Amino acid sequence: MNTCNHSKETERLIVRSLQKEDYSSWLAGYEGRLPSQHKYDEGQIDTSICTEEWFSEFVDKHQKLAIEDKAYVFNIFRKEDHAHVGEVDFSTLIRDDFQWARAGYNIHNQFWRNGYGQEAVRAALNIAFEQLYYHRIEAHINLDNTPSIKLAEGVGMKFECVRQGFIYEFGEWTDNLIYFINSKQLVLSQWDC
Repeated sequence: MNTCNHSKETERLIVRSLQKEDYSSWLAGYEGRLPSQHKYDEGQIDTSICTEEWFSEFVDKHQKLAIEDKAYVFNIFRKEDHAHVGEVDFSTLIRDDFQWARAGYNIHNQFWRNGYGQEAVRAALNIAFEQLYYHRIEAHINLDNTPSIKLAEGVGMKFECVRQGFIYEFGEWTDNLIYFINSKQLVLSQWDC
């Protein structure tokens, strides 16, 4: 469970951990971002600190988190040209009798409206249930983050509740929608990943 070489391919994408050889593609993905499209889209960022040395340490940090079973960050690459499309991550909340994690996802805005988000998250959920052995995955979503809600629903996650004052962001404790999926709810073979 604590190796960091998990991957899944779909028709158009490869979802896997970063490797040091991915530097150019990863950097191009971030540098190609368009200006922010809405409140929850980071848009263009300053990549001036993102040297190859910095990136090497970044990859090592992700591998360490995976080995320690704290978090798994899967990067999304388009098969046709190795373009870096975004990331899906899982943070272990608790193992023991729960096998519970939180999911996050981010698609660079220059790749929006191509279905890459759902395709990649489905593949990553396959990894989470089949290879990382989670039982429950939650997405914690801001109340007005419609694109994230649509993505969660599109991959079969179900709305559970609103957790009030759940996450400290924007200078205050904010409410979050909780969407979830359990391993028993997921029929992996129907996704054709």
